[in-house]
Amino acid sequence: MGRLTVGQKFPDFEVETLYGGKQHISTMLGNDKTVFWCLRYIGCTVCRYDVHLLSQRYHEVEAKGAKVYFMMQSDKEVLAAELKDQALPFDIICDPSMEIYQALDIQPAESMEALVGDGLKKLQTKGAAAAEAGFSHGKYEGNEQQLPALFIVDAQSQVLTAHYAKNIMDMPTIDDLLAML
Repeated sequence: MGRLTVGQKFPDFEVETLYGGKQHISTMLGNDKTVFWCLRYIGCTVCRYDVHLLSQRYHEVEAKGAKVYFMMQSDKEVLAAELKDQALPFDIICDPSMEIYQALDIQPAESMEALVGDGLKKLQTKGAAAAEAGFSHGKYEGNEQQLPALFIVDAQSQVLTAHYAKNIMDMPTIDDLLAML
């Protein structure tokens, strides 16, 4: 399939979600825009922190008429155990086999150094904020060198934004996301 670009159709994968079970992407789309935020796995401290931050500001996404789904290389049972004390206002797509990452050509970095790239200071700052919020590294899953990506699609599955990160910190912030919506 290769990398998605603006104007293409987002594939109608059948996915397993944390809360909704098996479903097709086409049934998950919102009336306006849907965001697919692809991270590593729930045990990754900064990935878990992104989930936390969005859960606190999700009402702002909804006010823009949009929906967000995180996609992670986490197993559904690991996600459920990790998030047992927190009901999220959005769902998470579970892709422990990394088939969707591969189909969308979301590549891992060539090395841990490349994963961090020029984002070391940002990563350290975000990691410290995550630790201060009470998050620590959990179970390792998937590919430790997995790069993130973010896609925004319209109600007809047309890709409006396709962002493939160059390193782990090369991702929009929630403020950036809200501006894009």
